[in-house]
Amino acid sequence: MSIEPSAIATAVEDNFAAQIEWLTKLVGFPTLRGQESPCQDWLARDFAARGWSVDRYCLADVDMAHLSGFSPVMDTDYARAVQVVATIRSPEPRGRSLILQGHVDVVPTGPIEMWQSPPFSATVRDGRLHGRGAGDMKAGVSAMVFALAALRHLGCEPASDVYVETVTEEECTGNGALSTLARGYLADACLIPEPTGQRILRGTVGVMWFRLKLRGRPVHVSRSEEGTNAIVSAFGLIEAIRQFTKTLNERA
Repeated sequence: MSIEPSAIATAVEDNFAAQIEWLTKLVGFPTLRGQESPCQDWLARDFAARGWSVDRYCLADVDMAHLSGFSPVMDTDYARAVQVVATIRSPEPRGRSLILQGHVDVVPTGPIEMWQSPPFSATVRDGRLHGRGAGDMKAGVSAMVFALAALRHLGCEPASDVYVETVTEEECTGNGALSTLARGYLADACLIPEPTGQRILRGTVGVMWFRLKLRGRPVHVSRSEEGTNAIVSAFGLIEAIRQFTKTLNERA
């Protein structure tokens, strides 16, 4: 079935008001690390209402500590880290399968007084929707869902299986995405609609976790030249890490 691009654009536009309303609700969930489950439960219900098969599970349910790419778990309870995978089955698969994945966790808001509007109350200003996580990447999640809605609006169904995944832990460990692989969700291709400035990227930077411990040598102030200050010693290490980060980003 061949469809003109203009018809797809029209279908997207027809659903755009509904998409903005949906995105506004999504931004309204304060999905800071460890607080994502109400949002994920809402998404699971939404996906089920669309007729998709839903797998809701927690990171604690998945054995993945032995996998390459697993990151150390700190300061959170994986029994509360809910992940959602919705499956749209093709009755007669004849094409290539696809994963659409987005994360719902967001970084902290910082000082609230520096926001022009409440961070978890989506506000449209100058043609842009503002709110913590609106760009990174709840708008991308809405694009995944409403792209499929636009195709259905045109009477199209996937030629092969499609998996819609909403994960957590993207802002820190990446273990949410890793869990979907450990749970067996594989496809011929994967699209992750991160805000990359309309550029299609094949990869991105990762994260490196480590801890440094520095010890000083305490002495009396009158003999300070014989001692070492751990904070002062850290200056050189911090600069070395900054330069290493710059090198990695340039390489990426």
